[in-house]
Amino acid sequence: MRTSSVVTLMFILSGSACSQTPQPEASKAARQPTRPGLYQCEGCEAATERSPDELDWQADLPPTGEPGERLVLAGRVLMPDGETPAPGVVLYLHQTNAEGLYRSILTTSGGGRGDGIIEGWLVTDAAGRYEITTIKPAPYPRGGMPAHVHVYVKEPERRPYYLDDFVFESDQYLTPAYRADQELRGGSGIIQLTRDSDGVWRGHRDVVLEW
Repeated sequence: MRTSSVVTLMFILSGSACSQTPQPEASKAARQPTRPGLYQCEGCEAATERSPDELDWQADLPPTGEPGERLVLAGRVLMPDGETPAPGVVLYLHQTNAEGLYRSILTTSGGGRGDGIIEGWLVTDAAGRYEITTIKPAPYPRGGMPAHVHVYVKEPERRPYYLDDFVFESDQYLTPAYRADQELRGGSGIIQLTRDSDGVWRGHRDVVLEW
């Protein structure tokens, strides 16, 4: 009788402990976006054109021999809590050239999918890191908008969406109105650039994924 009682008690305690074990984080696919229209995104399908298995956390965007000042953009992609690294996230990026043109059509119009010959894909590593080597884009010749790099994100088990463009603090077109109109998708895209002894521009941005 005593042995039976001990076994029963151990079973009850074990069941109680299991019921208090923290449950794993809900699937990203189950996350409901809190930003209205998060998935309304022209060109976002480009983020799905490369499998994460064929990508690295570092990417070179320009074709070989593309003229322009070298630019390296790096940082981490984080979960919506702003602290937890987000591995396995695909970023797709495209931009104008050093003259402010989308070279595939040699015009300043457009900017959507198919316009950016300077483009690339990467996937974040286990620490959520990414690094982009490219050239410093120029503003459109007609002006009015800061030089920028478009960026789209594809999380595992989730539809792609766009983030705020990478733009640069020193840009003459980075006006108070532009700052006020930021959507802050993934956090602010405004980056402070520094130039190293080799003449390479460098900037840092940590991206916080959307709910």
